[in-house]
Amino acid sequence: METTSLYKRATFITHLPVERLYSPAHFWLAKEPDRTWRVGFTKFATRMLGDLVDHQWEIQPGQPIEPGQILGAIEGFKAISDLYCAGSGTFVEGNPLLRETIELLTEKPYDSGWLYRFQGDPDPRCMSMDSYRSLLDATIDRILEKQQS
Repeated sequence: METTSLYKRATFITHLPVERLYSPAHFWLAKEPDRTWRVGFTKFATRMLGDLVDHQWEIQPGQPIEPGQILGAIEGFKAISDLYCAGSGTFVEGNPLLRETIELLTEKPYDSGWLYRFQGDPDPRCMSMDSYRSLLDATIDRILEKQQS
């Protein structure tokens, strides 16, 4: 079982997996064998996106990728958002389970609700769980300030 750390700020609560990396765009990255990384949305990202209804990939397995590249799109009831790359190397695959059950993204974001896999290296801007907690603090504080003004 993976070790997690409780995070709570205002009304947002989650358990962050300790050994993963996190991107400034609220993706997590889990290292697998052979320089392969599994990438998914953090719980914070899924909360901001709202109810998700569909997704699509603009990239095929085996294609080269780089940080910040648009890989596809995710559609919610409110809007369509781009899916950005969190590393450099080669795109391996999108999560095939999402074709049938897109709800996995919100129901099991750190488990079977992963988005895609790539082989290579994480974006150098990716950070540890502790640094991501600080980013969440700042992000949530900005949201609360906006709500109050």
